[in-house]
Amino acid sequence: MSGGNFIISREDWSLHRKGEIDRERHREKVREAIKKNLADIVSEESIIMHDGRKIIKVPIRSLDEFHFRFDYGKQKHAGQGDGTSKKGDVVHADPQQGAGKGKGAGEEPGVDYYEAEVTIDELAAMIFEDLGLPNLDPKKKPEISSESVEYNDVRKKGIASNIDRKRTIMEVIKRNALNGEPGLHGITPEDLRYKTWDLTFKYESSAVVLAMMDTSGSMGPFEKYIARSFFFWMVRFLRTKYNNVQIVFLAHHTEARETTEEEFFTKGTSGGTRCSSVYKLALEIIDKRYSPQDFNIYAFHFSDGDNLVSDNDNCIRLINELLNVCNLVGYGEIEGSYYYTSTLKTTFKRINNPNFTSIAIKDKSGVYPALKKFFSQTPDQARR
Repeated sequence: MSGGNFIISREDWSLHRKGEIDRERHREKVREAIKKNLADIVSEESIIMHDGRKIIKVPIRSLDEFHFRFDYGKQKHAGQGDGTSKKGDVVHADPQQGAGKGKGAGEEPGVDYYEAEVTIDELAAMIFEDLGLPNLDPKKKPEISSESVEYNDVRKKGIASNIDRKRTIMEVIKRNALNGEPGLHGITPEDLRYKTWDLTFKYESSAVVLAMMDTSGSMGPFEKYIARSFFFWMVRFLRTKYNNVQIVFLAHHTEARETTEEEFFTKGTSGGTRCSSVYKLALEIIDKRYSPQDFNIYAFHFSDGDNLVSDNDNCIRLINELLNVCNLVGYGEIEGSYYYTSTLKTTFKRINNPNFTSIAIKDKSGVYPALKKFFSQTPDQARR
């Protein structure tokens, strides 16, 4: 079809790609929305309890699939044309009664959200983007390695997501100059250049992480869920980002014991609370199996803070012993609906050591900040 100087060809490459461009733009919007809502998404029960499927559904509020929206309520809206309105006039005001507000059942629609399908690996990559084991020191034991990607070649064939824009533009300019038509115009498939990469391994010293969880009777469904959410992502983070890092699972009430990973995430709660028991067991395991000369050692404990008052001094003493052999000791306290001032958190304020980190979690959105706080890296580590 032609009209004047305007010609559309059946072979017009941009037309064939228009639908894919729209889909890719939408996918990018989804990724941006996920990143903005990570604090809520991290603790979604459908993700924590997923059954091993590769693809999961992530609820994202305020994002919907691209389509025309219609006013199903047939409300009157305001337009601006050549009418009688003057500068400063209020041309339209939305109803003040929002969805779900006011007395009674209400008749306003609720806030919809869009369920985006992403792979668990894609979601993990977003969550773990800035995380890493802090304070890693050189050790004598065999090293652990983490994967990294290095772009080291450019080719004429590849996948669309790996297009090297700079080199493609240079090819277009060079070809046009050789043909006596200088400038950036007329991109052809022959101009496209694609980046290729190799997986490389960054070697770091051996590490072991001790996951310690309170399973006493005071840990209700909410407290258990928060603790397991944190440890779910911690385990996935360690196994995604590092090779051969060792994880030890410890559970306690008045007594502590080492458990399997499955028991750790499914075991019920009962009994009183003596937190010193798990610190004592951690020190025994380190002494028998993980020499501080050979391993970077990390210990993370989650509890509701309901501890025997007579046990608090023992906790202080044992935490200080752990700090003598650990790169980092982290304590997370879950403030559930029946939470009252914790004797344990108050006691831990007496610990004055930069390698001890504590955080309080009041709701599900606190899991992601806890991950970021416990696994934050120094600028030097992040650059490595």
